[in-house]
Amino acid sequence: MSEVRSSFVNINLASDPYLNAKGELRLGQSGLGWKPDSELDASTAKSLNRDFINPTSGLLAIQASEISSLTWQRCARGYGLIINLKNGSTHRLDGFEQDAFQELKSAINKYFHGVTLEVRDTSVKGHNWGKTEFEGTNLFFKVENKSMFDIPMETVSNTNLAGKTEVSIEFQQAKTNPSLKRKNYPDELVEIRFYVPGTVSKESDSRDKDKDDEGDDGEQVEGEQEVSAAQLFYETVKSKADLGHITAKSIVTFNEILCLTPRGRYTIDMFKDFLRLRGKTYDYKILYEHIYKLFMVTKPDGLHVLFVVCLSPPIRQGQTRYPYLVFQFLKDEEKEINLNLKQPDLDPSVTSRLLKRYEEPLYKTVTELFTVLSGKQLGIPDDFTTVQGANGAKCSFKANEGLLYPLSHGLLFVPKPTQYIEYKEISSIVFSRVGSTSASSGRTFDIIVHTFSSTDTQFSNILREEYQNLLEYFRENNVKVITDNPIEQKPIYDYSSDSLSESDYEADKKSKSRSKLPSSIANKPSGGFDNHGDSEEESEDEDFIAQSESDVGEEFDENYQSSGEED
Repeated sequence: MSEVRSSFVNINLASDPYLNAKGELRLGQSGLGWKPDSELDASTAKSLNRDFINPTSGLLAIQASEISSLTWQRCARGYGLIINLKNGSTHRLDGFEQDAFQELKSAINKYFHGVTLEVRDTSVKGHNWGKTEFEGTNLFFKVENKSMFDIPMETVSNTNLAGKTEVSIEFQQAKTNPSLKRKNYPDELVEIRFYVPGTVSKESDSRDKDKDDEGDDGEQVEGEQEVSAAQLFYETVKSKADLGHITAKSIVTFNEILCLTPRGRYTIDMFKDFLRLRGKTYDYKILYEHIYKLFMVTKPDGLHVLFVVCLSPPIRQGQTRYPYLVFQFLKDEEKEINLNLKQPDLDPSVTSRLLKRYEEPLYKTVTELFTVLSGKQLGIPDDFTTVQGANGAKCSFKANEGLLYPLSHGLLFVPKPTQYIEYKEISSIVFSRVGSTSASSGRTFDIIVHTFSSTDTQFSNILREEYQNLLEYFRENNVKVITDNPIEQKPIYDYSSDSLSESDYEADKKSKSRSKLPSSIANKPSGGFDNHGDSEEESEDEDFIAQSESDVGEEFDENYQSSGEED
């Protein structure tokens, strides 16, 4: 005889934001289960990669002994059920009708001994002042003891102290469908900030330490210290979101690496699927799948190497976004690095490409680990060289001085603000101020990069000596080039050819100069000031009435001579 169960249809699995998967919820003596309605719903559920979800069928199955508490709450899609598990994780189901509450409560009391269905009221007043509480891995913001919203800590990507009393929480961006246009992407919350004033008492880390602090007279030294409430809230979010405490061991750690963008020194912890940047103020968790390009270039001094990591989505510091990480290394700095490759979940294809021990310049070790773990190729300069023999030309972007590196697939400007423009996105490159004759502006020129997306990027103050090298390099890479250099614009004729003689070139030049005149002048017959031919004869102006020389009075004629002066 089969087990008697209670079922609810058209229930949505809401364990992850932007999830759209419908199915049927069933409750029985063994526990509860959610079964997807279709193959599409099953594939959506399998993409979550969460505990208690079958990776083959997409079925959510939770044993009754694993359930810690169940909560009924109003949500965006009707009413929802929050399932808190004993391991600290949470699953959510929504789409219930209001009338389903009594039936669900009776089923829970019947099948799950010791577990009751709690009701959580929702505040809809819209107040922004309340208190926060942590329940498991969820952060609840409450107004008058009613929950206004909650934040699952697994959706938090980063948290920072934005000020002495302000804490910012950044969220992971939803995975977008590549087939959708950007305007069709869903709106999403990327950051929320909490104002946390005042100070609180923080207990010492160890109770044994309090016992050791007792004096000989039996008086106990206080084991509490005053800290800002914002600092305590920040540390709690970090611990609940597993941002500061990683249980797995890192493959390698690079300490105090100089980062030019964003500025500071960061410790890099590299794991199997992600890396961590740990600075004095900001900590970041970056998935390898968010890295889409890597570049390594040498500065003109030959002493430093720049390593550029392109990110999508970018990391954030408040309102500032950083889509590029720029690290700087000394070219001759060597360091012995040992890797931890004994982790059982490491892919053999990754471990086979790495060494257990590296004894070479530090920048080579870092770039090799980034390329292997992220699976991205490293872009380096090819055959372009400046007149000084460097790979990058000095220039300015807006008010920032930097280096422009023409690479095989695009233009890279470093260090700040880093810009990368692929050749396939460029409609044309304009060389301006090349033909300038002024003493001040004649030493340098500018290039303006026009893209098919109608955005223009100008790089200024490039040395005049680099003009020919850049011009030839862009033409070799099939980039359309426009220049205001009169030498480049003048047609080049081969006088040795029989098809066009020097006299033909002069005749062609004269005809072009006549074509630039107004039609009323250009159509006149040759003669007078319109005659640009070889004849030196001048024609009389018919409108001009000449006077005889005798009509000019002697007082006005300086060449008049009387008969007595002829001698």
